[in-house]
Amino acid sequence: MTSQIENAQYFRSLHTPQAPLFLYNIWDAGSAKAVERAGAMAVATSSWSMAAAQGYADGEQLPFEDMLAVVTRIAKSVNVPVTVDFESGYASDPETVEQNVRKLLELGIVGFNFEDQIVGGTGLYSIDDQVSRIRAARRAADSSGVPAFINARTDVFLKVDQATAHAHLIEEALVREKAYTLAGADGFFVPGLIDTVLIHQVCEAATLPVNIMTAVSDLKASELSALGVARISLGSAPYVTLMSTIEKEASALL
Repeated sequence: MTSQIENAQYFRSLHTPQAPLFLYNIWDAGSAKAVERAGAMAVATSSWSMAAAQGYADGEQLPFEDMLAVVTRIAKSVNVPVTVDFESGYASDPETVEQNVRKLLELGIVGFNFEDQIVGGTGLYSIDDQVSRIRAARRAADSSGVPAFINARTDVFLKVDQATAHAHLIEEALVREKAYTLAGADGFFVPGLIDTVLIHQVCEAATLPVNIMTAVSDLKASELSALGVARISLGSAPYVTLMSTIEKEASALL
C-alpha cells in the first residue's frame, strides 16, 4: 500500500503547467470511489458539495467533526491521493488553524485548499493575517512529516459580480500570490477568474502552479493547458449536475 508521504509526493508532482491535473470534485466515499474507478489520478472534495450532501450550506456550516468523519471515509475508500477543500481552516487565528490542519492530516490526506475569505464575516483576510495563517498551516504539515500540498486560494475575483472588473484585480491577486508563496503555499487557486487573457497573465507571473475552477461546459482542459494552468477543478458542478439528474428522473416516476 502506498504511504501517505509517497502519495503526497506523487500528488505534488502532478501539478505541471501546460499538462494540468484535472480534478472532478467529490463529496463522499461513494463519489470518490466512482471517480477513482473512472481513472482519476487524485480526488478532491468540494466544501459546497460535501456540506450540501449532509444537508448544510457552504461556509463551514458543516460541523468540523462531521467534516472530518466524511473525509475519514473518503481517505479509507480510495487508493489515490486525496486533497480536501478546507475552506478557511475552520478558524481565524493561526494557532487554531495549525491544530486543525494537524487533525486533517492525521486522516491520511495529502493536501488542502486554504482560502483567504473571512468565513462568517466580510471581505478577505489582510495579506499579513493570511500569511500568518498559511505559515501556521505549513508548520502543521511540516511537523507531521507529510509534504502536504497547500493550495492557497484567493477570493479576490469573487469580490465583484462582473467579470469585466477582474482586470483591475490582477495586481492585488499577484501581490497575494507572492506573499503566499513566501509563507509556504504550494499552489495558487483563483476561483472566479474566467477570462483567458487574464488567466494567462496570472500563470505567466505566478511562481506557484495555478489552479483554475471551471464548469464542464465552459473552458476546456486543452484551452486552460495552453494558458499555463497546472490544475483544473470543477467545484460544486458535479454535485449540482447529479442532483439535477436525480430530481428529473424522480419527477418522471412520481
